Amino acid sequence: MPDVVIMFFALGLIAGLVKSDLKVPVPIYETLSILLMLTIGLKGGMALHGVPLLPLLPELGAIVLAGALLPLLLYPLLRRLVKLDSANAASIAAHYGSVSAGTFAVVLAVATASNLAMSPQTTLYLVLLELPAIVVMLWLYRYLNGSKASGLAILHEALTSRGVLLLVGGMIIGALYGSEGLAQITPVLLGGFKTLLALFLLEMGLCTARVCNPLPWRYWRLMLFAFCMPPLLALVGIALAGILGLPDGSTLILATLMASASYIAAPAAIRAAIPQADVGLALLAALGISFPFNLLLGIPLYQSWITG
Repeated sequence: MPDVVIMFFALGLIAGLVKSDLKVPVPIYETLSILLMLTIGLKGGMALHGVPLLPLLPELGAIVLAGALLPLLLYPLLRRLVKLDSANAASIAAHYGSVSAGTFAVVLAVATASNLAMSPQTTLYLVLLELPAIVVMLWLYRYLNGSKASGLAILHEALTSRGVLLLVGGMIIGALYGSEGLAQITPVLLGGFKTLLALFLLEMGLCTARVCNPLPWRYWRLMLFAFCMPPLLALVGIALAGILGLPDGSTLILATLMASASYIAAPAAIRAAIPQADVGLALLAALGISFPFNLLLGIPLYQSWITG
């Protein structure tokens, strides 16, 4: 049986496809996303409490480099095979080079439930992979098209997004105070993590149904890309984890992050910096196809590749 939180996504997806009146009110969804990002940051920071970061710099640097290079490899593929214009190719490459915090939360729950070994710095992968692709692709688009957008403005947009601030801020707080210092709030946040995740995924299921109903078949190349790319990118993540000598849990999380696509941070940055891009196409691919693929099929598949 899949992890129980995945069934909440399936429930939301079915409810949306049958046009149920089920809705998660916007204020509740906003609260859920804030609590989820903050909790992930705190969990990672607590794991890092007392751990020296200097020896980890080569590993973390390799992951940042992978996050920067990946969209540069995807861009020509999207231009030539998927046949997108430069704005939409840059947009999709940024979304797929970046990562999904929702997918990370699910794979973290799966790795924990499966008792897979994870290194303390694993939560850092989410932060390190979320930004480079967005910044690199926005700069590339600016270079190719002579955009007047400032590089510093693009960097500021990426670094000050709500998700990044909550993840990084929560991680710093967790690393400074550790388990003992956060003992008064961790029962509520960490103890209720899967409940928060289940409700968040219920809304994600409803969102996926809205994006995919009806499917715009004229974009069949993009939909095929969104379906085929996650396992290929997961293999890249597994290979990188092998080079870095990561334990199984960290390998599963890195592979799943590489296979995921952003549907929160990237759309906000792209909408502001590349107004010519159709963000709806990016959401169709990232949220409508790759996100459910990873949740329902991908994570069990990647876990079987890693653990045999």
